[in-house]
Amino acid sequence: MAKQTMATRCLDRLGIAYTVLSYDYDPAAAERGQQAAEALGLEPSRVFKTLLAKVDGRTVCVAIPVAGHLSFKKLAQQQGGKSAAMLAPVEAERLTGYKVGGISPFGQRRVSPFVLDASAGDADWLVINGGQRGLLLQLSPADAIKATSAQLADLLA
Repeated sequence: MAKQTMATRCLDRLGIAYTVLSYDYDPAAAERGQQAAEALGLEPSRVFKTLLAKVDGRTVCVAIPVAGHLSFKKLAQQQGGKSAAMLAPVEAERLTGYKVGGISPFGQRRVSPFVLDASAGDADWLVINGGQRGLLLQLSPADAIKATSAQLADLLA
């Protein structure tokens, strides 16, 4: 498994420190994020999944804890819109340059606004996808925000 991805190159260019965590990705797992947390022995509240959504037709990148569920109503309100929905996997892959199951908020082909669930701010570190299935990155929430110009918001249903 390659350790260099668009995400790691992005963080390297920005001088942001991170730790690479690898695990055996199971495409058949019902909850892939939960599977990653379990494989690494991490608390699910510290592992964040990256999602792509549309709010009134505008693409938004979102990260929430793997055990959580995105509130489309809260996301739409946070973005000043009326409605939100998930982006189709094919469109998410085309826009980001990553495969579903490996989408990272860092180094995307086309940058979208990034909203990080507010629970990330409660910890010293978080784990988020590193741009490849089976590859996660551990870094501080402050560095994740810095790298993406993220907004923090309560996004959980």
